[in-house]
Amino acid sequence: MRLTKKEPFFWVTLSCGLVILAFILLPLVEMVTAPSAAVLKETIQDKEVLQSIWLSLYTAGAAALISVIIGTPFAYLLARTTFPGKNLVEAIIDIPIIIPHPVVGIALLSIAGRNYWLGRVFNALGIRIMGSVTGIIMVLTFVGLPFYLNAAKEGFTSISPRLESVSRSLGASQVSTFFHITLPLAWRSILIGIVMCSARAISEFGAVVIIAYHPMIAPVLIYERFESMGLKYSQPVAVWLVCLCLLLFLLLRVLTLHQKRSA
Repeated sequence: MRLTKKEPFFWVTLSCGLVILAFILLPLVEMVTAPSAAVLKETIQDKEVLQSIWLSLYTAGAAALISVIIGTPFAYLLARTTFPGKNLVEAIIDIPIIIPHPVVGIALLSIAGRNYWLGRVFNALGIRIMGSVTGIIMVLTFVGLPFYLNAAKEGFTSISPRLESVSRSLGASQVSTFFHITLPLAWRSILIGIVMCSARAISEFGAVVIIAYHPMIAPVLIYERFESMGLKYSQPVAVWLVCLCLLLFLLLRVLTLHQKRSA
């Protein structure tokens, strides 16, 4: 359906669009433009800010790497096979997306806390979860993994199984076919999944504060500065975090647009 300017419904749709754009952009623009350039420069030179942003990048990258390692084979399985209960499995994968963020932290503590079985195993191995980088990575992997799985699965699904069949008929093993045929064709979807997983991980707050308030990732530092010093001191850190997220978002949009043109 194509709307023309003569139709009243066109103005309704246009008005709704303008309201939505204003609702999204106005708070962000006001926040980004509130701190002066000097304040932003001073903030990015703050050692605590740099450490928190670096920790956010490091832990989000680690969560994305773990998602790639354990998620890629599973995404391929979901894309290529049909089995009883598959819809239930896919629904379980999406649970971290829909449950409240603090619930994620509480759920993880239910198995990884010091007084629980997995926590005791970790303690025996010398691995600390509470208040540690390991705990942060565990949380970020939990919340980011569904985004990677769904993107990778979509990429594998878009590849014709005939290409794999031809490779196998020529004597290639399933592993060789996957790494030389399937994976190169799905690389863009996998990269999109990595970006989405990383972006989701960088923005996580509610689950992290339950597992590890310290060391502080950027969202936790923003909250801590807002609570202790107010909006003036939390805004500049928020601006730098928004800029970081926008870079990831732009990368995602570029990859998605290129993928659509290639399709």
